[in-house]
Amino acid sequence: MATGMTRRGFVSAAPALLAQRSRSKPNILLLMSDQHRGDTMGAAGHPAVRTPNLDRLAREGCRFTAAYSSTPTCTPARNGLLTGCSPWVHGMLGYGRVSQRPLFEMPRMLREAGYHTFGIGKMHWTPQRHLHGFHDTLLDESGRVESPEFRSDYRAWFRSQAPNLDPDATGIGWNDFEAKPYALPEELHPTRWTGDAAVRFLAGYERPEPFFLKVSFARPHSPFDPPKRHWDRYAEARIPAAAVGGWAGRYAARSSDRADVWHGDLGAAQVRRSRQGYYGAVSFVDEQIGRILETLRKRGWMEETLILYTSDHGDMTGDHHLWRKSYAYEASARIPMLVRAPGARPAVSAAPVEIRDILPTFLEAARASRPDGMDGRSLLPLTQGREEGWREFIDLEHDVCYDRKNHWCALTDGRMKYIHHALDGEEQLFDLTRDAGEVNDLAGVAAQGGELARWRGRMIEHLAVRGERFVKAGRLQTRAESYLYSPNYRT
Repeated sequence: MATGMTRRGFVSAAPALLAQRSRSKPNILLLMSDQHRGDTMGAAGHPAVRTPNLDRLAREGCRFTAAYSSTPTCTPARNGLLTGCSPWVHGMLGYGRVSQRPLFEMPRMLREAGYHTFGIGKMHWTPQRHLHGFHDTLLDESGRVESPEFRSDYRAWFRSQAPNLDPDATGIGWNDFEAKPYALPEELHPTRWTGDAAVRFLAGYERPEPFFLKVSFARPHSPFDPPKRHWDRYAEARIPAAAVGGWAGRYAARSSDRADVWHGDLGAAQVRRSRQGYYGAVSFVDEQIGRILETLRKRGWMEETLILYTSDHGDMTGDHHLWRKSYAYEASARIPMLVRAPGARPAVSAAPVEIRDILPTFLEAARASRPDGMDGRSLLPLTQGREEGWREFIDLEHDVCYDRKNHWCALTDGRMKYIHHALDGEEQLFDLTRDAGEVNDLAGVAAQGGELARWRGRMIEHLAVRGERFVKAGRLQTRAESYLYSPNYRT
């Protein structure tokens, strides 16, 4: 107790003292959603979707227009988030299990830097109660049960609140294209539960150390089941039709008769309905983010907190007759990336950035060193307009997913994109500045031969370090077999 201060005076001054101590390093708030397309945000110029709270973060901070998920499915993207590394370095080249003992762990490293670490929502780790350095977590793992005794905190809470109701009563599967309003009171929805939990954490936080809070929403990932009021707001909206390239005819036939198809021309009406539900889910997440930001404001912490919003990957929602994720195309691989740092000026950056860059960003904010071997880079210089020395392009890839035909590596600088399909060696080239929907494949256009060769050379150089399975005698190799984990993967 300070000299000359009474006990009553100390108690009354405690909140201010705590706030003063926390300002030596910023609080860190990681807001993320699951399967949020990079274009589906008002700040990105979308003609229909309403995201006023994300738009506010974009307006007050830095919006990255060329942000990507290098391996655009849930678990490899989350392994990149956890480790701050690229796919080859962290070891996951496709959809598998997040490493139980990775070389780097975001919560552990921030805990060691003096933070109280807490996670809320979807982690998608194995085992599901693995903390990776969090002091604690509250989990929403959707319907996943990987061990007999596991029940997520959301499901346990749901049972306590509504023991006679089914949390899956809306009747849509986890990867279905169907969409409809949530069948239960919206207070029971997992998106609302995640928002409520985050608000309670922030409203009651009184620890002396700064916090690292990860809030991970399980939506807008299917099921596309927003509350009816969010469903209704898009009933008459100008929902864009699917972008379909001339090259996409191969995907027109349905991959199966089930509702979780990975490709198929399901018709304009179904695309619209799916997107109506998807947009409603995005807006519901945005609404919860608004509640979280308002709680920060009430605590007086908006200017003491580094806030970053992103997603693990996007969602095709019918573009090119494709559904779900795992593709090199923009709807699947490009993600939102918003950074609002204390004292930062509003900015828009076109530098190619990726999920691997988030942990280095937090380490710099926490005044901790980025360790050797972590190949992600801090975004903070970019938020200040300092782009000198930044990477020219970002690497993307995905091991076999759904079918052997869906297996690829890609490079993009946000303006051009090169894709090499592993099964047969097919190449694609897109000019994203003129053709954001990737409708026109330039790989067969004679006038683009030099550009195609330039990007092919970059891919050869990028993959050559992996050995002859990828590059042999200076040529890209076809790969019919799956190669899910690199030699760097730590089980």
